[in-house]
Amino acid sequence: MNIEKRKFKVALITGITGSGGSFLAEYIADQQPETAIHGIARWHSTTSQNNLDTIKSGVTVHECDLMDFSTILAVLNQVKPDVIFHLASHANVRAGFITPLSVINNNVMGTANLLEAIRSAQLDPVIQFCSTSEVYGQVSQDEVPILETTPLRPSSPYAVSKTTQDHLGFAYWRCYGMRIIRTRMFAYFNPRRTDLFATSFARQVALVEAGLQSELLHGNLDSVRTMIDVRDAMESYWVAAEYCEFGEAYNIGGSTTISVGEFLRILKQLAAKDIPSRVDSSLLRPADVTLQIPEISKFSNATGWQPKYSFDESIRHLLDYWREQVKSNPENL
Repeated sequence: MNIEKRKFKVALITGITGSGGSFLAEYIADQQPETAIHGIARWHSTTSQNNLDTIKSGVTVHECDLMDFSTILAVLNQVKPDVIFHLASHANVRAGFITPLSVINNNVMGTANLLEAIRSAQLDPVIQFCSTSEVYGQVSQDEVPILETTPLRPSSPYAVSKTTQDHLGFAYWRCYGMRIIRTRMFAYFNPRRTDLFATSFARQVALVEAGLQSELLHGNLDSVRTMIDVRDAMESYWVAAEYCEFGEAYNIGGSTTISVGEFLRILKQLAAKDIPSRVDSSLLRPADVTLQIPEISKFSNATGWQPKYSFDESIRHLLDYWREQVKSNPENL
């Protein structure tokens, strides 16, 4: 590690009430207690406010839409963060095929507004762009493990929007000297995000176990993913802000590579009863990304970071979360 560890007094998380942002806020609250936590969320994201229930007394959430430049500027002038984690995005890949213009406009212009507001406020925070492996699109066998230098060939409107965010980050670092770090996260276990295949499967297993659903529905089972626990993923974002070089891109991922079908088989083995399953054509994407195996040595060499949670711990955490949700709140599932 060649860079002296950076320290932060005030963190701002865009999309803090979302699935990833809330886990990141929890990590900071637990592991970085000297850092004040602020976040922004849109008024129509209030249904996810319960994601912050365990730490709400230690977090300040500001109502702010990244499509509204004036409110971003007002929040920045009030909070004056020295680190910003940019997670806010319309992130459902399959939904992006249905409403592509909405996804592209939200993700691209929201990011551009944020960057311009930071410049207008004359702030100089470290800015962590939390991107995705979807920017690489469909790769060939001879391109795995995927390097940061692998060509970006986005295969969905969502991936196009995230690729554009990535390019904006590089351009604003190059043109304006903004202290931007880009991370490209590969697949993760995140119990609070139901559009992910692993979460969808765990949720449905819990519903079938409880007699609230008769069978599990799935899409393509042939895709291959390298999985990481969301708790590890959010810690890695913090570590990236501490140590990574501005202007650079870093792949982040886990150590367990598995097909979607094999994951489903393991989940069924952990179930308390037999889980019938079948393909649902509505869950198949017009274009799929089926091979996502990262090379993460650039990130690990820069930070010394390694995942803490095993595959078994992650899958049990995911399934237990949804069993508890079904038990305590079945009417809203």
